[in-house]
Amino acid sequence: MKRPYNFSAGPAVLPEAVLQQAAAEMLDWHGSGMSVMEMSHRGKQFEQICDEAEADLRELLDVPQDYAVLFLQGGGLGENAIVPMNLIGRREAHAADFVLSGSWSVKSYKEAQRYGDIAVAATAEQPAELDGSQQGPWTYMPDPMSWKVRPQASYVHLCSNETIGGVEFMDWPDPAELGVPQAVLTVDASSHILSRPMDVKRAGLVYAGAQKNIGPAGLTIVIVRKDLLGSALPICPSAFDYALVAENRSRFNTPPTYAIYVAGLVFKWLKQQGGVTGMESRNKAKARLLYDYLDTTDFYRNPVHRPVRSRMNVPFMLHDESLNGEFLQAAERSGLLQLKGHKSVGGMRASIYNAMPFEGVQALVDFMKEFERSHG
Repeated sequence: MKRPYNFSAGPAVLPEAVLQQAAAEMLDWHGSGMSVMEMSHRGKQFEQICDEAEADLRELLDVPQDYAVLFLQGGGLGENAIVPMNLIGRREAHAADFVLSGSWSVKSYKEAQRYGDIAVAATAEQPAELDGSQQGPWTYMPDPMSWKVRPQASYVHLCSNETIGGVEFMDWPDPAELGVPQAVLTVDASSHILSRPMDVKRAGLVYAGAQKNIGPAGLTIVIVRKDLLGSALPICPSAFDYALVAENRSRFNTPPTYAIYVAGLVFKWLKQQGGVTGMESRNKAKARLLYDYLDTTDFYRNPVHRPVRSRMNVPFMLHDESLNGEFLQAAERSGLLQLKGHKSVGGMRASIYNAMPFEGVQALVDFMKEFERSHG
């Protein structure tokens, strides 16, 4: 039976081949007689799974050896607290600066205020005139040259893809280029990690919830430069102290074993697709197909500044919003699921992560054209 196309922003679609392999291995992983969910996290079978997943992730993102790769729990929201508890104490001022580009960076900023002296380096909260057109709030990325990062900041935080607003930062700035080499760049890459090459070396820390482009909810990836380890605040729980987790190869406590296993299958699938370079080519084609159509019609519109339109999350609005309910019902009947936009933005949103095939985006565009034809 043909599966419908799932455009959920997360938990999101997984590669069908990965789901099939996980199903085939559910009762007996490689002759062990156990499901991965039944294994000891300290046993040799799971150690193999975990170590292979780390090695494959390192290969995919070209992670240098002076960076630790950690498999944690708590999601991106959890990291909003865990990051400052680990990094803000590395400098005497206990200060951190935040670039506000949408809902998720604002959440990160608010949570960090519990742990130190937190300031806004730049914000897209206000409308702005860009390239001769007026952009609304949260539809553009503040130019890095306009960021005001304090010299005493331990780190500067960036959400490089705003899942709700559909804004993507393509090139991470090096803090040295901003004149603040001591302020480590920390990046929330949850909703576009592994969708394209990323220069991990430009950041001191990259984190990502798994449930968008990596695997099931419950796993969080942290990639952190090793010289940043060891400065956790006294209030930091041991299970979230990056130094302890790194020392124990992500097995200080019981990790999300099954989520790590599925993520490992996704990493191997990505390597078969040509790695992140191959995925970037596919993702560009999918995004181009959808945006090109949106730019040729007045029936729908995308509000995001064109140079920073996300390849992963595409919000769009119907010109006549009274048709929203009918659009969603008709889309679901056509096998196009979870297109409703976030409640804070409204409209529609198509999340077209790595596992969404080109055919799924083509089916969406064909449906949108037909809906426009019958309701225009």
